[in-house]
Formats: sequence, C-alpha cells, structure tokens
Amino acid sequence: MTSTAPADIRPDPPRPEGAADLAEFGYRQELHRSLGRYASFAAGFSFISVLTTVFQFFAFGYAFGGPVFFWTWPVVLVGQLLVAACFAELAARYPLSGAIYQWSSRLSNVAFGWFAGWIMVIGQIVVVAAAALALQMVMPPLWSGFQLVGGDPSPTSATGAANAAVLGVILLVLTTVVNVLDNRVMSAINRVGVTAEIIGACLIAVLLLTHSERSPGITFHTGSGTGGLFGALLVGSFTAAYVMIGFDSAGEMSEETHNPRRTAPRTILTALGAAGLLGGLIILGGILAAPSLTDGHLGTDGLSYVLTSSLGDGVGRVLLADVVVAIAVATLAIQTAACRMLFSMARDGQLPFARRLARVNPRTGMPTAPALVVGVLAAALLLLNFASPDAFLAIGTTCIVMLYLAYAMVTGPLLVRRLRGEFPAGGTDETGAPLFSLGRWGAPVNALALLYGLLMTVNLAWPRAAVYDPTGGHWYFQWFTLEFLLVTVLGGWLYRAARAQRGHTAPEGLPSGVAAESA
Repeated sequence: MTSTAPADIRPDPPRPEGAADLAEFGYRQELHRSLGRYASFAAGFSFISVLTTVFQFFAFGYAFGGPVFFWTWPVVLVGQLLVAACFAELAARYPLSGAIYQWSSRLSNVAFGWFAGWIMVIGQIVVVAAAALALQMVMPPLWSGFQLVGGDPSPTSATGAANAAVLGVILLVLTTVVNVLDNRVMSAINRVGVTAEIIGACLIAVLLLTHSERSPGITFHTGSGTGGLFGALLVGSFTAAYVMIGFDSAGEMSEETHNPRRTAPRTILTALGAAGLLGGLIILGGILAAPSLTDGHLGTDGLSYVLTSSLGDGVGRVLLADVVVAIAVATLAIQTAACRMLFSMARDGQLPFARRLARVNPRTGMPTAPALVVGVLAAALLLLNFASPDAFLAIGTTCIVMLYLAYAMVTGPLLVRRLRGEFPAGGTDETGAPLFSLGRWGAPVNALALLYGLLMTVNLAWPRAAVYDPTGGHWYFQWFTLEFLLVTVLGGWLYRAARAQRGHTAPEGLPSGVAAESA
C-alpha cells in the first residue's frame, strides 16, 4: 500500500466497523460498511443475473447444440460450485476489495497476483460492455420504438448491432452516475432490482413449464450442432459458462459488508446456487414451451420469441420489462465490481494514476475515478458493434475467457498452498464461529475446480471458425479471444517492465501477508 503523509490522510467513514480487521492487512477503512446479508447476496446474484445472460445467450446455445444443450447447464453449475467453494474459504480469510487480485497475491506473489487482477479487471470491463449489449435482445421486442437505428433488430445484423451499442451507451451513462452517487443508493437499487429479477425469473420458469408443448425427453435430442454431439455440447456450454460467472462479487464488496468473514462465504455460494437453479428451469421451460424447435426462431430470437408467442403478447411484454430491469441492475453490479478491483490495485500503487484511482469520497464512500474509467472504457468497447455484428459474440466470449483464466490464477496457487500444508484451515469469524472451511475435502475439491477451470478456458478460447467467424473472411474475429488476451498480457508486461526500469520492482508499503517480488 502506498505510504501517505499526514496531510494526505483521508477522513474515516461514519461507520468505522471492521477498521481493526482491515488494519491487520495494512489498510484503512475508507469504503463505507452499509451492506447486510441480502445486499451481499444481491451483489453476487446481480452480477450473474440469470435473466440478463440467459436471454442474451440462449439463442446461441440452442443454435449450436439444439435441445441437448440444456445438459451443459448442470455440468457447468457443478464445476462453478467447486470454484465457488474455494472462493468461499478465501472470502472468510481475506475479506478485501479486489478479491481476485488480493487472493492471488497472498497465495502466490505480487507479480502473479498483479496479472490475475489485471486480467480480471480487463475482463470485468468487457463484461460490463457485453451486459449492456443485452438490452438489444429484449427492448425492441418489448416495443419497436426502442429500435433507434432503423432496420433489422437482430443483434447479429448491422442495424441491430448498431442499435445495441446505442442502447448500451445510454445504460452505461446511467450506471456510471449511480456508481458515483452513494454506496447506499447503489445498494438500494441493487436490492430492489435483484428482488424484481428473482420474482420475474420464478414467474417465467413457472409459466414456461406450465405451457409446455412437449416432454422433457426432447432435451436428449441434438440440433445441427458442430462436430457431432460432443462438439454441440462443447459450444452449447458457452451459454452456461457465460451465465455463471461473477459470484465472487460478494467477496469484492467485503470491505462494505457487515461481518464479511461470516457473510461473504455464504452469499457467494447461495448466489450461485440460486442463479443456477433458476437459470436451469428457465432454459428447460424455454425449450419445452417454444411453439416450434425447427422454424429457426429459437436460434435467432431466443427466449424473447418464446415469451411473446407462448405466453401471449401482454404477459410476454410485462416479463420482458422485468428482464430490462435485470439487465440494468446487472450492468450496475458488474461495473461496481470492476471499480472495486481498480480501487484495490490502485491503493497498492499497482496502476497508473494510482493516487487518483484509490481516492474515496469520504461523503459517499465511493471511489469516483474508477467508475468513470470503467464506464468510458466499456462504452468504447461498444463501438466495435458498429464495425461488425460479429463483435457481439466476440466481446461476450472474450470476457468469459478472461474471468475463467483469472479464477484459475486463484485456484492454482491455492491448491499449491494446500498441498504444502500452508493454507490456514482454522480461525473464527466476527461472531466467534469457525471460518468456512472445506476441511479434508479441500484438496480434491480444489484440484477439480482448477482442472474444470482450465478445460473450460481452453474450450471457450478455441478459435472455431463456425462460432467466431460464421460469415467467413474475418480471421481476426476467429482469433479475437486469443488476440485480446495476448494484447492484455503484453500490455501488462510492458507496464510492469516500464515500472521496473524506474526502480519500482515492488510497491511501497506492501500489504500485510503478500509475498514480495524478487528484484
């Protein structure tokens, strides 16, 4: 952590709860602690946002996998629960903002942890852009007037992609404003939005399942797919992989949560579990209730088509309006998580303009500069949609790969620590109860979580022409994910090399418990 002169010391927040706990890690309590258990749950659930992501990627999964793509959902859910269980242990022991960066740094060293944080925050910024693009899947079907750029509203068409960018930028302006107002305002909006999303998701699942046109046995049938059944399942898993990320956001908000050592581990697991259950039921209901599985609508229009055609235009539009709320809240939550990552890395002196990025408004309890940076960069990414409709899929898949890789950069060092017997299994939370622990199951769960994460990363990043360049002739889209990852790592390496040349081989005031870099 960068040392400060007395004149640079910022005022304490109104609620100094947790200050002593943070002091053990070398930090001051600057973010305001105002989040309870439900708000912590909402942080993770709203990042996952089953309504946002299922509506955004259902069509893609069905187009490649057909009805059988449903079975990728429980597989991915189990894999992500393994990862979440490891994260729950870490959230109990390191209740800090910038969770992925902090955890990886403390389990390995500053250099490795820095790259984990760097990849994660870039991935989060891309996720913000991808989430904002999801408005195009529901707003024009809700009302044609939302198609501000005339023409075909399909996200893969030129006019649909352009309109998605316009709607996304408008949403990012609103979420950025909320992210600089006050953490209580942000939390209140998040809680209301998540409540509306849960109610809406339950209604959608029940209505779709009660309007079934066929039996669940249809889920054992495949569509055209790619590379046979196995290939169809691999590509179809993209939908589940994209939905079930961001559950670590409850850990990201630890410094703003009451009793985080007790609360965050439980909300990480419950957010993922609830989202996994609801999302699976919605996907199953969509397949069973669709008027037709072969007319092409499911592979292009997705669940919006099912709602309006199977449930009636009136009911369908009401539920679509609820999806719009979910998308807005999801974009807000993801932007907030990215802001906390930037803030956490900056207060350790690990980013350019660190002093500005680490500044917390003592009145609002919000780091203002990170919110502006994330909003502007995400809006800039949306401009890719004007260049080509294929950018929609490229952006969405890239962010999944980035987050999966960052997760593996935590579960990997954690497994090494376990095998060396260096991971602390004991300790108590704020109430005196034992910290969340996997006990003797820690090593096998951790090993499976790491293996799953690495295999899924390779699956998602594999440059399939049929997926990333369906129209042909754009090799750069086929390799976009790997290109973006390479540029991200190379940019990080150049920045660190420049710092080393200036003599900054390790940050000043290294946080407690982080292994120093070798010079």
